[in-house]
Amino acid sequence: EDEQRCRYYQNHLSSVDQAIRKGVDIRGYFAWSLMDNFEWSEGYKMRFGIVYVDYKTQKRIPKRSALWFKEFLNTRQQ
Repeated sequence: EDEQRCRYYQNHLSSVDQAIRKGVDIRGYFAWSLMDNFEWSEGYKMRFGIVYVDYKTQKRIPKRSALWFKEFLNTRQQ
């Protein structure tokens, strides 16, 4: 579960890294979306976030992609 999102971020951030190595001035990155949320066209049924939200209890549960992001960021802070 969530493999497609992990691959998306891995491929996208690899491209960002290549751009930085070529001298592109990249100062930030915005991932859509941190948490599952309301989408105007889809309501609550589409879950784009890297953190699952139980809408009834408001409990937040990190998805595999959140753990992937954590590992990615931890290895980049050297």
